[in-house]
Amino acid sequence: MLPGYPFIARLDPQDTGFRQYLQDVETSRRRLFAGKRSGGTPGEIAESLTIYQYSPLAGDDIFTVAARCNIPYAAISTLNGLTHPVEMEDAGLLLLPSAPGIFIPREPVSDLERLSAAARNSGQEGTDILLTINMGGQKKEFFFYPGADFSPTERNFFLNRGFRFPLRNFRLTSPYGMRRNPVTGRMRLHEGMDLAAPAGTGVFAAGDGVVTETGEDPVYGRYIIIKHRDNWASLYGHLQKIETALRSEVRSGTLIGRVGSTGQSTGPHLHFELRRYGQARDPGKYLFQSKLLQN
Repeated sequence: MLPGYPFIARLDPQDTGFRQYLQDVETSRRRLFAGKRSGGTPGEIAESLTIYQYSPLAGDDIFTVAARCNIPYAAISTLNGLTHPVEMEDAGLLLLPSAPGIFIPREPVSDLERLSAAARNSGQEGTDILLTINMGGQKKEFFFYPGADFSPTERNFFLNRGFRFPLRNFRLTSPYGMRRNPVTGRMRLHEGMDLAAPAGTGVFAAGDGVVTETGEDPVYGRYIIIKHRDNWASLYGHLQKIETALRSEVRSGTLIGRVGSTGQSTGPHLHFELRRYGQARDPGKYLFQSKLLQN
């Protein structure tokens, strides 16, 4: 057990620690609701946050624990660094926050943490508060977003890992969907997502596969296409440099290129697509789903 945090033996109202925890959860939710109505700052809203510790019992999973605690699984998962539900099986001890929200480490390590940090621009929006939490004897800093929950993309990543983001640090500048082309001014379907990053930033394979095409295109610029299982493919466009070779077998996370601004581009970014049977799919709906490679 960690010193300083109340211990919960069972997620049962008969357990004194759990009963107190539920009272703290109710207090936090009331303060969160009141703070949102009155325009309270994240610091004021987070004042009621308390941390408890709990050793999962046989039969526990992240969803049953979250339901019993009346706290979203996103809050428990992000505080404990879980990037997939099955990882709770190896968690000898869970920290349970009394307030709903998202915890993002000041120094993200996992793909999910990098995704969350990039999406929320941690530490710069004024919607978070910096906390220091004792994690296994070591102090760790988190940006805490009171009341926040997983976005659809974060939820897909957490629940169904499969493909990974091709950049480790980025800013989403244009999602999949209809938009006015920034170069031609015409409305058309944007068949992927644009991820802005400095020129020369490493681009990594989104999944295992074979490089089936590389080349130059008036629109995509310098590009790579990787073929994955079951008629899936990923495309990487506007590259400054290609770091792989045609017909090379690549693993998920392999360096394949560098961010550039070649082709029809207004600045350094990666245009990333997922395709099945040659048809572009919305990465926000399909990215990171394990069933993606089976359907």
